[in-house]
Amino acid sequence: MKPAPEYVPPHALLAGKSVLVTAAAGAGIGFAAALRCAEEGCRALVISDVHERRLAEAVEAIRSQTGLREVHGQLCDVSKEDQVQALVEAAESRMGGTDVLINNAGLGTSKLVLEMSDDEWHKVIDVTLTGTFRMTRAMMRAMRPRGRGVIVNNASVLGWRAQAEQAHYAAAKAGVMAFTRCSALEAAAFGVRINAVAPSIAVHAFLKKSASEELLGELTAKEAFGRGAEPWEVANVMMFLASDYSSYMTGEVLSVSSQHA
Repeated sequence: MKPAPEYVPPHALLAGKSVLVTAAAGAGIGFAAALRCAEEGCRALVISDVHERRLAEAVEAIRSQTGLREVHGQLCDVSKEDQVQALVEAAESRMGGTDVLINNAGLGTSKLVLEMSDDEWHKVIDVTLTGTFRMTRAMMRAMRPRGRGVIVNNASVLGWRAQAEQAHYAAAKAGVMAFTRCSALEAAAFGVRINAVAPSIAVHAFLKKSASEELLGELTAKEAFGRGAEPWEVANVMMFLASDYSSYMTGEVLSVSSQHA
């Protein structure tokens, strides 16, 4: 197994930008992305989550680790349209406009299709795919009059590849990919870029609690480096897509994976 590289130092990729990140509490990709945004020089940051205590802890952690004072938390369940509207309105107000939206909110469970209820199917689709749609729609409406902005979606390699017990999640993430491509064409007309990342497996504390050691071992064995990604390695690619370095990219889905073919 090849060890993870050293943490990459910041390069001011988001200097002067304002950023909104959904589902950013905890120890996963969302928090890593929010922390990275602050490290990369964003002037203001709003993060959301459904867990009040974890959200407050995430806000304080970002402030203390980066020195950025303009970090704000807002509770939001992206399956609720009124909460999505409230989140976008709060971000617009607190930051004087939002330059970058990172759609990280998603929900995954494991269940065989034969045993899956309609409710289980709809819940994963509603948070993962429809939640991305709701957030994008609201933010596009805010960004259009300004004629600029960037949206980065979090998809998954399961949008391309098959895995048992993941039909609902894979369908949702494939939908995020298609939605990214189609919405990007519409947003380009008013200067807004929309792209996505597609990670394979990013290992963090929550995943270790929710997945068995056997499954994690099986998944990481498929990776060329023999390990899962660090959440910040996925966040780094998000930073590239959020920055002006990707100014001619839109409608793209970048694989953040070292999986064997």
